Amino acid sequence: MRHNKAGRRLGRKTSHREAMFRNMVTSLLSHEKITTTDAKAKEIRSVAEKMITLGKRGDLHSMRLAASYIREKSVVTKLFTTIAPRYKERSGGYTRIIKLGIRQGDTAPISLIELVEEEFTPKSPKQKPVKAVVAPVSSKGEEVVPATIAEEEASVCEASAD
Repeated sequence: MRHNKAGRRLGRKTSHREAMFRNMVTSLLSHEKITTTDAKAKEIRSVAEKMITLGKRGDLHSMRLAASYIREKSVVTKLFTTIAPRYKERSGGYTRIIKLGIRQGDTAPISLIELVEEEFTPKSPKQKPVKAVVAPVSSKGEEVVPATIAEEEASVCEASAD
C-alpha cells in the first residue's frame, strides 16, 4: 500500500528531483513560462504557487523562505516586486498548464506551464432572478385572482405567449 506517499518520482532520486524542481521553478518565475513534460509541469505547479503565495505575504521571513528554494537572487526580487503584486486579489490558481502534444524523440507528452496573465475579477455572489408574474386583467380593468395553482400557471403561460 502507498498511503501518504503523494507526488511523482519521475525516475530520479530524491536529491536529483528536488534540484530539478528548484531549477524549473526558478526558470518558470524568471521567464514566466516554460515547456516541459506533463508530469513535471503538474509537479512544479504546486511548488510555484507556494512561492507566489510567499511573495504575496511579502515579509522578511517569507522572502528568506523563498530565497532558500529559489537559487537566484534576481528571481526572488522579481517574485516579490512584480509577480506577487500582480496576484494580490487572486486566492490561488496562478499557473496554467496547456498540453502541446507529444515530443518527437520519445513520444513524451509535452506541456507549456505559464503564469496566468489576465486581470482577475472576483465573482460576485449570484442572486436569484425575480420572477415577474403578470396578473390577468378582466375586461373591466380589474385584476382577476386565480383560485388554484393550476389556473395561475396557465395564466402565466398565456401571458408569456402574448
